[in-house]
Amino acid sequence: MPGFFMSLIVTSQLMQFPGELALTSGAVLGDYRLAYETYGTLNADKSNAVLVCHALNASHHVAGSYAGQPKSEGWWDNMIGPGKSVDTQRFFVIGINNPGSCFGSTGPMDVNPATGEVYGADFPVLTVEDWVNAQALLLDRLGITRLAAVMGGSLGGMQALSWTLQYPERVRHAIVVASAPNLSAENIAFNEVARRAIATDPDFHGGNYYRHGVVPQRGLRIARMIGHITYLSDDVMNAKFGRELREAVDGVVRSDYHYSTQDVEFQIESYLRYQGDKFSSYFDANTYLLITRALDYFDPARTHGGDLTQALAVTRAKFLLVSFSTDWRFAPARSRETVHALLENRRDVSYAEIDAPHGHDAFLLDDPRYMSVVRSYFDGIAKELS
Repeated sequence: MPGFFMSLIVTSQLMQFPGELALTSGAVLGDYRLAYETYGTLNADKSNAVLVCHALNASHHVAGSYAGQPKSEGWWDNMIGPGKSVDTQRFFVIGINNPGSCFGSTGPMDVNPATGEVYGADFPVLTVEDWVNAQALLLDRLGITRLAAVMGGSLGGMQALSWTLQYPERVRHAIVVASAPNLSAENIAFNEVARRAIATDPDFHGGNYYRHGVVPQRGLRIARMIGHITYLSDDVMNAKFGRELREAVDGVVRSDYHYSTQDVEFQIESYLRYQGDKFSSYFDANTYLLITRALDYFDPARTHGGDLTQALAVTRAKFLLVSFSTDWRFAPARSRETVHALLENRRDVSYAEIDAPHGHDAFLLDDPRYMSVVRSYFDGIAKELS
């Protein structure tokens, strides 16, 4: 029952790959490492493995906490753990930090072994397909030849879908949450504005800011503020902030406008600036550019004349897709496109559209209907394995 779950104490691990990872662009990433975490126990025949793919600003730290570090819960800790919807008493869950990220795997902040210099702007362009290939290599090292399930939300959902296309025989089930088969032009536009905010920051130095001992924090702040607006629904913003003015320094709630073009007047302004400041203190700017580009590039139907049904014909997995009514960044209609294409291919598909007010962020929150849908689906997977 909620509130009585056992807590997981977890440790991050690193796996080094001395060879080269061939990339979609034609470039290679050599002598790289991947950070990862595991939760639960792999069964004797290694059939209970579940791969969880992370979204833009998340990492391999999916669930549990680090010893001695309060408030270090994984980003999907409400979903994954002992007795939770994805029960680590039954499943062996794996979180992998994608290359290009800034949370332990090889990324732009690392030294390029070919040059002896920090990669910076020279880090190769990555795609969702490249990440899936890297994940597959790590699973090979763990001796996992077939996944009980691959799961992800948002950009993680794109990776889950791509797994069913790149390695159809290695995936029994795919759980795709709050995602889409490609980005709309509007979404690409939001990403481009965020990238321009970073690239035009005077401290960006063409992506080689490490050499100058600076960080393009102003650009990162704005990029995060733009992104955060798109993750929330209008209803949530109005309910949480409305048009309320922020409290004055002395704690007295202001009842009138200061009429300033520079000061923070409204609570929503204060909230966005706080989120931007926090993000710019830990996230790498080049990583942000790389990951948003990978989002933009993902489009499995592109090589099939735009025909998603034809693109998904190679899939063999069973699917659960979940969307949220107020998610305008990855609207339910986009999930239904994927559902329709899978049904056209006579695939086994379950679909849940949750009426939730939280916007895109709903996939990270504790909506009981959402959690029940996922729990029920994984109950079915467990029965298949027993």
